[in-house]
Amino acid sequence: MPIPLQKLFTYRITAAEADFIKVGTRVAVPFGKSKIYTAIVYEKHSEEPKAYEAKEIFQILDDAPIITQIQLQQWQWIASYYMCSLGDVLRAALPKAFLLESETLVLKNNSFEDVSILTDDEYLIWEALEQQSKLKIHDIAKILDRKGILSVINGLLSKDAVDVKEEIYEQYKPKFVKYLQLHDSYTTDERLHQLLDDLSRAPKQREVMLGFFQLKSGSEEPVLMQELIRKSNSSTAIIKALVEKKVFDIIKVREDRVSFQTDIKPIHELNAPQLVAFKEIKGVFDQKEVCLLHGITSSGKTEIYTHLISETLAQGKQVLYLLPEIALTTHIISRLEHFFGDKISVFHSRYSVDERVEVWNNLLVKSDKAQIVLGARSSVLLPFSNLGLVIVDEEHETSYKQFEPSPRYHARDTAVMLGHLHGAKVLLGSATPSVETYYNAKQGKYGYIKLDTRFGNVMLPEIELVDIKEKHRKKRMKGHFSDRLFLLIEQALGEKEQVILFQNRRGFSPVVECSTCGVAPQCPNCDVSLTYHKFNNELRCHYCGHQQPLPKTCPACENPTLDTKGFGTEQIELELKELFPEAKIARMDLDTTRGKYGYQKLLRSFHDQEIDILVGTQMLTKGLDFKNVSLVGVLNADNLLNFPDFRAHERTYQLMVQVSGRAGRDQKRGKVAIQSFNPYHQILQQVTTHDYAAMYQDQMNERHQFSYPPFVRLVRIVLKHKDFVKVDTAAAWMGKSLVNSFGDQVLGPTSPSIGRIRNKYIKTILIKLPAKVSLKQSKGQIQRIRDSFMAIPDFRAVQVIVDVDCY
Repeated sequence: MPIPLQKLFTYRITAAEADFIKVGTRVAVPFGKSKIYTAIVYEKHSEEPKAYEAKEIFQILDDAPIITQIQLQQWQWIASYYMCSLGDVLRAALPKAFLLESETLVLKNNSFEDVSILTDDEYLIWEALEQQSKLKIHDIAKILDRKGILSVINGLLSKDAVDVKEEIYEQYKPKFVKYLQLHDSYTTDERLHQLLDDLSRAPKQREVMLGFFQLKSGSEEPVLMQELIRKSNSSTAIIKALVEKKVFDIIKVREDRVSFQTDIKPIHELNAPQLVAFKEIKGVFDQKEVCLLHGITSSGKTEIYTHLISETLAQGKQVLYLLPEIALTTHIISRLEHFFGDKISVFHSRYSVDERVEVWNNLLVKSDKAQIVLGARSSVLLPFSNLGLVIVDEEHETSYKQFEPSPRYHARDTAVMLGHLHGAKVLLGSATPSVETYYNAKQGKYGYIKLDTRFGNVMLPEIELVDIKEKHRKKRMKGHFSDRLFLLIEQALGEKEQVILFQNRRGFSPVVECSTCGVAPQCPNCDVSLTYHKFNNELRCHYCGHQQPLPKTCPACENPTLDTKGFGTEQIELELKELFPEAKIARMDLDTTRGKYGYQKLLRSFHDQEIDILVGTQMLTKGLDFKNVSLVGVLNADNLLNFPDFRAHERTYQLMVQVSGRAGRDQKRGKVAIQSFNPYHQILQQVTTHDYAAMYQDQMNERHQFSYPPFVRLVRIVLKHKDFVKVDTAAAWMGKSLVNSFGDQVLGPTSPSIGRIRNKYIKTILIKLPAKVSLKQSKGQIQRIRDSFMAIPDFRAVQVIVDVDCY
């Protein structure tokens, strides 16, 4: 059931229902006093529960299973490995339209007569029920014009004036497209001529008929109604009039909301290094299920993926192509649809619920439209039936990890398990593999193929480190641009080339501070300063979404001396417009790509060279391929380097190399300028020489010394509550219990750098589980401590989150 409880529930069915119901079908079941949930049948058995009396199911919702047996195995593995409930996995996997919900209906009790005992609000509802047989909760809220209506309904119930019942409703609505064909009575030329004569007094209808014959032009196929309206410059009302005269018949055809139709072109031939890598990958797949393709930026990994996809489709098997960012999904679709046309389906959160249901249904029926599924991390939970290949592109990306809500799974590791369950091959691709994946390849657990030649033998970009501490001292800065970066941008624009600038903070400024008293406006719900967004002239919290106008004076000392500190993408965009007034400048971050097609429009404009300079956050760094970009600028590398996380250096290296890889992808060698207050930092030096091996060795030495992955597994326990004393006491109890079981492998409890989010105080405990210790036993012990914790009445209100592999 879609609720966060660890156990399954048993319901009673009849013998006839037992024959009809299959494992994996949906059933509506009552739970608690009145609520109805959509549940999935996990198994059928004949053992009556001892702890409670089994209720009867409310309704069978499917004729055939919508969940496959392999999916159920995968869900069981996710629930077990990531220490969550099957209900959490079900909620994450199923599109919301499949989770039918119940709506409370209020019905009039006809035997009730004494209206004098009703209050004014209760009488209003009673009067409305005289006109209508039933009312929904939101209808009652509209009648009373307020939200708190439960007390009114409870009052009516206590006086036996009304009854309530739950009604379930289907959320998914299929899309039907209307086609038109002539009525059977107009099959002869004589009847058609007579029809046109009859319509001579209705010129608009006659125009529609002429348009219909033009579109028909000898074809037996019906005509698309919208196309006829466009062609004849008419309206739906005119078509409706012709239908009522029995001139046209309307045919409704069910159609998918998203489809890719294009002229299919032959796949590009691989160059010599790509062909060698392709053959080596196939050789690895003969012996191992998982292979790491370590290909430098612009080496043509996507071309290799395309050939592997083609071979998998020829075997009659499905392909899952995982991508870390929706922006990258848009980019890859435009490349793959030329080769595979409408064999592609796309699945990610920017698509509507109905569009996602259609992808799910197409996979269930093994439709030709779902042979290749391209998507973000949630697509790893889809109902594949004949999976042959899983590609995890940019496997090092943190976007593959789900942090909120549960299940907190890692899509890369879940994809490896999915491949194992299907007997499919899994290819992990990256120019900068994660330390754990590279370690697994070095240990022989995964196959390893290296591709270190750029496509077309283009040289890797020339990377230059700019010391902005020195530039500030010598007063050679223009805003946040050093004279060197300014000159490089000028040169690139002068040669009609494009520029990408990277700054990993959105908004105008991360801090607004009073220069008189030093006070910075804080979020009322979180322990974090508010970010200034100049476009709306407002302060915004990026954790809870709180917004407020920028005050004209300091809220503490009332002096008009508020000043901004630090800078984000919005400030860089405004500075560029002043420094380069002739250039076309755009910004790509969460604020500018909120719409469904936000990414698509921006990337298309940049690809068509309608934009000269693109400023953005890390969504710019991932796998995008633009031929005319000659310069990439990183405005401040220190924010990344100094982040309080054991992976900060690894991630800085990955981000810097990935963003550098966007430069010089065609013929000319690109340039990269990285601004830093500490250009002699070891990681930045390794970025300039593209020395992944040295970075990996340094990280491995540090992690071995301080016991971090891949030498241990990390489990983080987070406790949250609105009362600081309660969460502090609860964390101390939990920490002490864990120390008794795991000893010095436990770190904490501590408060994180942001100790309160959404009015809840936070405490964290980190457990390091050595590789030699049984992971299953350790998790079992953690679960027992958690159960004991929840059994203490004072701690029941404290939210406990367990995050396994919390990278």
